[in-house]
Amino acid sequence: MLYLLTALSDGGDFFNLFRYITFRAGGAFFTALFFGFIFGRPLINVLRRKQGKGQPIRDDGPEGHFVKAGTPTMGGLLILSALMTATLLWARLDNVFVWVVLLVTVSFGLIGFADDYAKVSKQNTAGVSGKVRLGLGFLIAGLAAWACAWVHPTDLQNQLALPVFKDTLINLGFLYIPFAMVVIVGSANAVNLTDGLDGLAIMPSMIAAGALGVIAYAVGRVDFTEYLDVHYVPGTGEILIFCSALIGGGLGFLWYNAPPAAVFMGDTGSLALGGALGAIAVATKHEIVWAIIGGLFVVEALSVIIQVLYFKRTGKRVFLMAPIHHHFEKKGWAEPQIVIRFWIIALILAMIGMATLKVR
Repeated sequence: MLYLLTALSDGGDFFNLFRYITFRAGGAFFTALFFGFIFGRPLINVLRRKQGKGQPIRDDGPEGHFVKAGTPTMGGLLILSALMTATLLWARLDNVFVWVVLLVTVSFGLIGFADDYAKVSKQNTAGVSGKVRLGLGFLIAGLAAWACAWVHPTDLQNQLALPVFKDTLINLGFLYIPFAMVVIVGSANAVNLTDGLDGLAIMPSMIAAGALGVIAYAVGRVDFTEYLDVHYVPGTGEILIFCSALIGGGLGFLWYNAPPAAVFMGDTGSLALGGALGAIAVATKHEIVWAIIGGLFVVEALSVIIQVLYFKRTGKRVFLMAPIHHHFEKKGWAEPQIVIRFWIIALILAMIGMATLKVR
């Protein structure tokens, strides 16, 4: 919205700054950050009054989690409010990619909100049916994937770009939309599974957003793509503003979510953030690189899949408990130790993912 101020510029004054994506990305970051600091405590107080007993704790979960009983959930509302406010204020609203990522974020956030509300109101961990969540998720992801494919340049439509291998594209044809749907829905659920310890999901999400934001900015500039020898996707640079807002809003939330958490993000936040990151990967044609950057989320999801399949087949468990962060809890690792080590892994994977921009 503030981009409209460029109409007042003669090319050499303050208003000209609003033409620059990097300037507006900085504005989005600080707007979301201050939003979180200002409205965080009032929102937590409201959630605590409304929810009473807070988020239900699983009976079969790690013993140390029972001390968290009474902590309110739906803290993702703080992240989403800060994220949306900052993005709508600082991004160009004539950019299709911005709207696609925003709509995926809000839609998955609403699915998560419904799930959190069901858990809190019924005081059990069942929530909304998994089939309903997946069905709605795939519907939203399908619309987002179609919109991205429609906006992509003709030579990139329905194509899967491979990292490292120069100019290599795989034509998926009609399979591209289902593939992109799996990327978005899988991403949403992987982040959701990771959200099991205080601060565990939000920091890797911010790290991933930073890496994807750099990629979005790079592939959205023809001079950068020529230098890096990657595929040019016009318009993706504006996604950097969304990513900056996500980091700012995430930090505002982490202020209250740091151990011991005053609020949990809940499915409201984790599904929304995961869906958003998956949508950014699809928009920028970096779906495979996203699997590297978000490798921590991939491992968390795979640990659950492996555990379930192996248990059904043999009646035994591979891990002491899944997702894998609970496995380490069962082995006696302290919660902050697990969280910080997972943050380090997430940062390493993000750096590896960004390195694919130049390794050709």
